[in-house]
Amino acid sequence: MLDYSKYKYELEQKAKQARKHQSTIVVKEIKLRPKIGIHDYETKKGHVVRFLKKKDKVKVTIMFRGREVVHPKKGEELLRRLAEDVAELGTIESQPNLDGRNMVMVLSPVK
Repeated sequence: MLDYSKYKYELEQKAKQARKHQSTIVVKEIKLRPKIGIHDYETKKGHVVRFLKKKDKVKVTIMFRGREVVHPKKGEELLRRLAEDVAELGTIESQPNLDGRNMVMVLSPVK
């Protein structure tokens, strides 16, 4: 025979331990434009570095306006350059892809 209240207590303790060792994944988003200035790029890169150091995933979005959407190569080059600049902290989880007027890439922290 087993004491039901003791069994229930042990189950609660196991669930509590499982929750304690669980980590939630946070996705932060950074938005850029294809014609971003050098200083603005460095500032946004600093934000990406800060997020990756906190072990958060980063979704980098390039917003195209007007006729900029005709030149998706510029956006892809910008995303690749950003990924190269933060290579020691993060890796590309999803490659840059065009979604309507936005190009999106996801970076995940290095384990």
